[in-house]
Formats: sequence, structure tokens, C-alpha cells
Amino acid sequence: MIAALPLPYPFDTPEMQRALLACVAVGAFAPTIGAFLVQKRLSLVGDGVGHVAFAGVGLGLLLGVSAVWVALVFAVCGAVGVELLRAKKKVAGDLALALFFYTGIALGVVFATKAGVADLEIYLFGDPLAISMEGLVAVLVIGGIVALGVWSLRRVLFAIVTDEDWARVEGLPVDTMSVALAGVTAAVIIAGMKVVGLLLVAALMVLPVASAQLLARSFRRTVALAAAIGAASAFVGLVIGRVFDLSISGCIVLVAAAVFTVAALRRRTVPAAIGSAS
Repeated sequence: MIAALPLPYPFDTPEMQRALLACVAVGAFAPTIGAFLVQKRLSLVGDGVGHVAFAGVGLGLLLGVSAVWVALVFAVCGAVGVELLRAKKKVAGDLALALFFYTGIALGVVFATKAGVADLEIYLFGDPLAISMEGLVAVLVIGGIVALGVWSLRRVLFAIVTDEDWARVEGLPVDTMSVALAGVTAAVIIAGMKVVGLLLVAALMVLPVASAQLLARSFRRTVALAAAIGAASAFVGLVIGRVFDLSISGCIVLVAAAVFTVAALRRRTVPAAIGSAS
């Protein structure tokens, strides 16, 4: 076990130091991807994919294998499935989400019940204090990949999520990039599963973006500000949860919601999609 760094309370234990890094990382990269989902008007996709991932958790527990990796497979398949149904216009976006939403949660309950596992709170609501060093490394690696990918492809992604028809006319790889975005979204949800849980990770993907939209004047600044708000919300929520012995994941989301409330009261307006990539 790695000794704790000499940091002040409440970060004076190895568990809290790992939780700090994991929470801030997830708080930063979840809204980074969420900004593109909000721009694409798929704010609820995180909920749908999270519930599909829960089916993977249940199956992993039933089979006695890693629930995280099975959940990742289910999440990627669910995210890509939602995107393909939406893109082919076979099913409206909200109906596609509802289909995966309810099927995923039902399968998760059936599998987990069959496995005889009753305590699923760590998957549904998260527990950053339980994150191992290997789990922390996975979170940081995913965060780095997300940051690098978004920075490298930001203009192409913005064009695709803003106006698919125009992007196709311009010859951009709309289908490929949309599927890639869906896959990265699934990875972000699984990375955030142990921090804020499958039921709350979507909130961390959307609420900081909603706040940033009220304060920023371009999409680029919205993404950067959303990441900063998400990281700050995670830090403050972690401290509040630890000091007052409350649910850390719940505190993180409540802080993000409070930031949005303050931003909304300041602007006295409803957030709208940002129309500039610069």
C-alpha cells in the first residue's frame, strides 16, 4: 500500500487522496463529453447508457467475472446502438433512449437477483473512497484519452453535433465520428461509475455544461468552463461529503446543481445551444 502524502485533513489518508484524484478527473472529463451530447440534444443519453451498463454489472456478478469490464461492453453496445437507431431514424432519439433505459435496468435487476447480490449501491451511487490504485489509473487514463481526443477533433465534432446534414455535405465522417463519440461516452460513464454511480454520472455530464452555457459565449469556452465547474463541484462535494459524513456522489451532484441555480439566477434565462466553435 502506498503511504499517504502529507496533506491536510480531510485528504490525509490514501483513500481520500485517491478519491480526490478520481473525483476531480471525472468531474473534468465527464462534462467535456457532455458538452457535445448537450449540443447534439442528447442530454439524457448518459442515463440510458448508464442503465444499459447496469445490465452488464448484473451479468458480470452472475457469471462471477469482472462487473466493470462486462459493464463497459454493455455500455459501448448500448451507446452505439442508440446512435445507430437515431442516425438511421428507425426510432426517435427519445424512444431509443427509453428502449435501452428500461431494458437495461430490468436486465440488471434480473441478473443481480439471480446472482443473489443485494448490495449494488457502489455501482448505482458510487463510492470514491473504495477506488483502488488500479481503478484510479484507469480513470486517469480514460480522462487523458478523452482530453486528447476532444482537443484533436474538436472542430470536426462540433460540426457534426451542430448540423449533421451540413457536415455530410462537407464530406466529414459523420457516422464514424458519431459512433466514436458514443463509444467514448460509454467509457466515461464506466469510469465515473465508482465515483458518482451509474444513476448520477449523467448529471455530472450535463449540469456543468448547462451552467457553462449560461456564462460562456462560445462553444470552446463552454467546454473549458464546464470542465472547470465539474472538477470544482467534484472537489467541493468530496470535501462536504467526507467532513459531514454524507454521500459523496450525492454531494458532488448537489454542488453542480447549486452552481447551475446560481448561474441561472444571475442570467435569468434558459440555456440554449451555442452556435460558435471558436
